Amino acid sequence: MRSFRLSMVPVGLVVSVLLFLSGCANTTKDVTAGWTPEKIYKEARDEANSGAWEKAIGFYEKLEGRAAGTVLAQQAQIDKAYAQYKTGDKIQATATLDRFIRLHPASPALDYAIYLKGLVNFNDNLGMFSFLTKQDLSERDQKAAKDSYEAFKELTTRFPDSKYTPEARQRMLHIVNALASYEVHVARFYATRGAHVAAVNRAQQAIADYQGVPAVEEALSILVSSYDALGMTALRDDAKRVLAKNFPQSDYLKAEGFKKPTSWWRLW
Repeated sequence: MRSFRLSMVPVGLVVSVLLFLSGCANTTKDVTAGWTPEKIYKEARDEANSGAWEKAIGFYEKLEGRAAGTVLAQQAQIDKAYAQYKTGDKIQATATLDRFIRLHPASPALDYAIYLKGLVNFNDNLGMFSFLTKQDLSERDQKAAKDSYEAFKELTTRFPDSKYTPEARQRMLHIVNALASYEVHVARFYATRGAHVAAVNRAQQAIADYQGVPAVEEALSILVSSYDALGMTALRDDAKRVLAKNFPQSDYLKAEGFKKPTSWWRLW
């Protein structure tokens, strides 16, 4: 059986064949050539509905250029951002939404664009259902959580009557609880390693920044134990009184057998 050997073929012929094949590869036919903007949008929606997000993004980008300056192009941009979000490309999704918000400040979809920007950076794998997965948003990217909060805050401030605002408020509450839990998590880490000054600083940060959230209970208990370890009895007793006032059923107080005094003062 005779084998084909590349070394037996003239070099000039090989180069010619390779150039020809390269030219063919670079002349991929545009399947949307001749399509109306409406047809492109329909194809993009069909791909998105079937979960083919990457294909949908390609069609939306074609439509943005083909129907530039029209409402359909704006719709394509919004839908593209959602598709990018679904692929997990948060950076591109955020960039697309920032561009939309900048270019279309009077768009009727502006509230949705701001809401979607918050959703992109929100830990949607956990969301309001974190208790089902036993995971904690506070262990995730803190900057993303703060960016998400700021977007939702902008939505609730600028569009208080938007249909997306009630959900945005719920997500904001979740984020605040998570960020507070993160600060307490760090304070607890320091406390268990005997770094009580650092523990006090992080616990105080949680109390100052996130008043009224459940994590404050543990932050106060860390203050009590850390002040006690540092021999700062007056500050320990003050923290303990605040804990008893705001969380009278605290497990920490029960463990300590702390008795409620007759006079109180509130931290907030």
